[in-house]
This record gives sequence, C-alpha cells and structure tokens, in this order.
Amino acid sequence: MALLERVPQLAPAATSSAEAPAPIAPVAIEETGLTQAFIADLVLKILYQKGQATAAELADVICLPLPKILQGILEFLKTEHLVEVKGSSGMAAATYVYVIATKGQERAREAFAKNGYVGAAPVTLAAYVNRVRAQTIGSLQVTFDEIRKALTHLVLPEKTLRQLGPAINSGRSIFLFGPPGTGKSSIAETLATMLRGSIVLPYAILVGQQLIRVFDPSRHRPLVALDARFDRRWVPVARPFVEVGGELTLEDLDLTFDENSKVHEAPFQMKASGGVLLIDDFGRQRASPEMLLNRWIVPLDRDVDFLTLSDGRKIEVPFDVLLVFATNRTPSSLVDEAFLRRIQYKIEV
Repeated sequence: MALLERVPQLAPAATSSAEAPAPIAPVAIEETGLTQAFIADLVLKILYQKGQATAAELADVICLPLPKILQGILEFLKTEHLVEVKGSSGMAAATYVYVIATKGQERAREAFAKNGYVGAAPVTLAAYVNRVRAQTIGSLQVTFDEIRKALTHLVLPEKTLRQLGPAINSGRSIFLFGPPGTGKSSIAETLATMLRGSIVLPYAILVGQQLIRVFDPSRHRPLVALDARFDRRWVPVARPFVEVGGELTLEDLDLTFDENSKVHEAPFQMKASGGVLLIDDFGRQRASPEMLLNRWIVPLDRDVDFLTLSDGRKIEVPFDVLLVFATNRTPSSLVDEAFLRRIQYKIEV
C-alpha cells in the first residue's frame, strides 16, 4: 500500500507567465474527466491513511476545487455512511474534520486493491495529449546570438555554434560526437535553458482504470503554485532536461508497472516532454545502439510514441522532445546509414 503522497506546496506567487499554460479550474465533475466514484475512492484512501483530515486538506491533496466539486463528493460519502464529520475548527465547510467510517474502511481497502495511488487527482489521456500539443517544443525558436551567449562558458568554433541553431529550432534530434572532454553533455544541458517559456505537466494520467505517474520531483522543477483559478492537477515547470547514460535499457523506454502500488511510471522520454532528453555516452548502454535507435524509429518519424500498459493495451502519446545523443565515437561506427538519416543533425564537437 502506497504512503500518502502529499502534493508539494510552494509559496503563493503573483500572476506570472508560468501560469499561462495552465488550464482553468474545472467547475463540475464532468469537466475533470473523472467519475464521482473515482474521486470518492481517492478521498477514502486519503482518510484511511491519515485517519482524519479537514475538507480543505483533502482539497489540497486531491487538487480539485472544494466548493465546486469536492464538497459534493464529501456530502455523498457522508450520506452513504462512508465518512463522518468529527468536528470543525470554524464555521466554514472547509474547516470540517472528516474521519472514515467502518463501511468506508471496507471500501477503501477495495480501492487499494485496485491501486495504491494517493495524491492529486489524475487528468485524462486526451487532456494530456492536447496540452502537450499546445505547448510543443516545435514552436520555439532561438537565435544565433542567444546560442553564442548561452555557450560562452565553452570554447566552441563558430561553425559548431551555427550548426546548433537549426538543430535546436528543428525540435527533432541531434547527434553530438567528438573526443572526451569537449563539452557535449554541457551543450545538451545548456540547450534546455535556451528553450523559453514554461509548460505544465500533470501529476498523473488516468487511462481507463490504469494510472500513470508523470510528475517527478527529481526531474521536474516547479515554478509557481497555482491558485484557485487554475486546475491544480497540473504543475507549471521549467522545460525539462533529462539525462540518462549507460544505465539505460529498452525497458526504461516503456511504462514501468509497480506490482505493489499497481501504478505505472512514465518513461524518460515522457518525463522529458517539452524539453531535452540527453542519451549520454551513447553506445555504452546495455542495449546495442541498433536496438535503441530501432526503438526510436516511429517517434522520430511520426512525433508519436506507443507505450504498453500492464494489461497489454497500447496507448499513443506525443513524442515532443529534443532528443540529443552524445558519444565519443563517430556516428558511422555505431549504426548504419539508414538509421543516421533519421537523425538530421550530426555535429562534431
């Protein structure tokens, strides 16, 4: 059974550009894409673990509006004798303290048997796809002067700088190669800082009854705490930079299913969506370069990726990432020409 995952709390901030990509808060259950039963089970799982919580605390964890949506769920649970009001620290409904009833404990255990997810309510797959398309990396453009300024900490020939511009603006894939110590990894990391604007990522996605965790505190940098005007199931983050090296396997490029929590973890390329994914030391992974690049053929050609759920179903998600391969070896020594043609920009550093 998963431990309670409380949504990270950030200091309130004034309206900023970081909030711009965030969807407006839903005003009805139908607008969440979730069912009343799903949200009710999420509430019961929280109370089962915490013992008790105020309505406001429940809203903070689930990230759904209290007056418009969650209050109705709590009234339903109370009517069904699944929760009880233990007391209140004030007159407002937000201060009511809820505890789980015996009948509610039974239903919570049934909900945990389905999955151990406890946290922000998920968004639908369709909502995720639409949001990624709306904030695509392909719409960004950087200038030569911006590239030169961003890479002043590295000694690079002007030819390399001029090659990087079109490569970044393509939003596709880049092959950086050259001897050790020439700054290939540093270039890739700097590319992410040049991608202007912020994006929003969901804490989790619901596909049927399957859950996929997307937001990763170790990979994503939150920028601002959304206020009640916005759908707080989404997190405004800086465009991600995700780096993987020799530890990368083919299995890491698909959904990872936790048998205990029954929750999927998004793969690296999905966590890097809207930003940069660096495959460092390419050619030193446990899977061969041919196998890894074969995995990328469809995403590189069609800008979509196909992932497999634990029940065998395939889902289609956008492949919206600047994919950077960095290696000490020449591209031709790693893969054949047919693969290399799919990587449009090959830059020697």
